[in-house]
Amino acid sequence: MTQGISILGSTGSIGRQTIEVAKWLQIPVKAISGNRNIDLLESQAREVRPLLVAVGDEKAAKVLGERLQDTGIPVVSGMEGLIQAAVLPEADTVLTAVVGMVGLRPTLEAIECGKTIALVNKETLVCAGALVMERARETGARILPVDSEHSAIFQCLNGTQGEIRRLLLTASGGPFFGMDRAQLEHVTLSMALQHPNWTMGPKITVDSATLMNKGLEYIEAMHLFGVTPEQISVLVHRESIVHSMVEFEDGAVIAQMGTPDMRLPIQYALTYPERKVSLAKPLDFTAMAPLTFEEPDVDTFGCLKLAMEAADQGGADCAVLNAANEVAVELFLKGRLRFVDIERIVLDTLTALGSLPAEQLSQILDADQRARAKARALAGAG
Repeated sequence: MTQGISILGSTGSIGRQTIEVAKWLQIPVKAISGNRNIDLLESQAREVRPLLVAVGDEKAAKVLGERLQDTGIPVVSGMEGLIQAAVLPEADTVLTAVVGMVGLRPTLEAIECGKTIALVNKETLVCAGALVMERARETGARILPVDSEHSAIFQCLNGTQGEIRRLLLTASGGPFFGMDRAQLEHVTLSMALQHPNWTMGPKITVDSATLMNKGLEYIEAMHLFGVTPEQISVLVHRESIVHSMVEFEDGAVIAQMGTPDMRLPIQYALTYPERKVSLAKPLDFTAMAPLTFEEPDVDTFGCLKLAMEAADQGGADCAVLNAANEVAVELFLKGRLRFVDIERIVLDTLTALGSLPAEQLSQILDADQRARAKARALAGAG
């Protein structure tokens, strides 16, 4: 089991739950990080007594450093501070729960140290999956998925033999399941932030509403499990009980089921290959609703279709897709874009930039920056 953990993104939903699970398992938290929520970071630092606190915002880091003077806990800032938390020798596991492209460099640095990566940050594999997985193989670093869908697939594959025919990624369908494009024209921010089954941060919640989140998971699954796009199917499963499935060459399908509680996949990544009693509520088969499965409506929710096409195209298309989506969602959260404009900005950015190379990290980072600039220009945000 994990001997010590660094939590990158401890103030987010997954980060907060990871601290809860770590306390339950009596795993020491060696480092935590956040961006601007220094009130929560201070509270967490005093609770778990890490060796290091990293703060993305430099001004916020200075304020937090003053607040924590009596504890002796050092506070570092910016990307370099995040990397310090990721490579801290006392932590053998790094849980990467930061949102966005910011998670790539710290994850790569942790991989270079041979650490176990409890991976939450989708963008790491979406944008640089081939590079990241290759370095993990070369350094011996383990990558254990924490996303409920990828954790489910990982669990289904444990101890099994035979060729994979398909990975079946389940999706809740988000709050707008069943709507047509005309109805989506009237979606508001408050409506988009009302996920039916999961409590998540605002960016991921909006991604779930557009189905881009499932598109990012589709790309991530390719790299995690070494499959082609043709071997991945998405199914809308409104009940969020079956977290994903694997179909093998003989036609057998293995599913991982459980209550929609992220503490279960978090704990599995921290205790793997062992299983221990968890905080998650057991599944009551006699009380749950019938389980349903449907094809996703990719014509109405075009972000999923764009992600699938980017995965098939290769190159830097996935990095461009991700960057444009991050910009568009940020503007939507600020009230500067409509919900339906998110898909348009992503599509127009992909069209404008065409196919870019992604053989080296520098090329991926360049594609990311070019896509962000183009997306902002297309949105009229400068």
